[in-house]
Amino acid sequence: MKKYKSIELLEHLQADTRQLILMGKYLQSADPGLLLQEPAPGKWSVIQVLEHLNSYGRYYLLAIERSLEMDKPATEVFKPGWLGNYFTKLMKPAANGTITNKMKSPKDHRPAKYLDVLPVLTTFLEQQHYLLELLELAKSKNIGSIRTPISISSLIRFKLGDTFRFIIAHEQRHFVQIDNTLAMIKGTINIFPAAHLAM
Repeated sequence: MKKYKSIELLEHLQADTRQLILMGKYLQSADPGLLLQEPAPGKWSVIQVLEHLNSYGRYYLLAIERSLEMDKPATEVFKPGWLGNYFTKLMKPAANGTITNKMKSPKDHRPAKYLDVLPVLTTFLEQQHYLLELLELAKSKNIGSIRTPISISSLIRFKLGDTFRFIIAHEQRHFVQIDNTLAMIKGTINIFPAAHLAM
């Protein structure tokens, strides 16, 4: 299994998060009607996808914040855990920016049908900025020995480095979905500027 230099991994994840922020800001300038429109019956709107991400953020950001209170100094190298690595790879879009494996969301992370655009977008961007702060704080911690419970079971814990990798891969996955959703609604492709999707 591939090993990472801890600081380089965290900086790479910060760069990924900044790209997600750019795309979130791009959505702020979009027609709210487009963000509320379902691409097909029973399919999530853009705002529903973002609220789904917000629901995970509400859990994981707090879990990470608590785990960072542990006094475990940083080490130079991070080795992923097999389970955290497996789920991260499962979530992350393919190198060509596509999603090849479909997944069903847990009931407690399924968004409501009717949502307000502004609060959902604002929450998403606030969460991403806080994620950047947590990634910075993690540079002084041992992201291999500190562990965080996952959302589906408090008995299963990922290494902190894997928790960061997993939630960011999950967000990248759903931004591919958002891009596809807007493309279906607008009848075009590559809604986001190319640089924003280079993840």
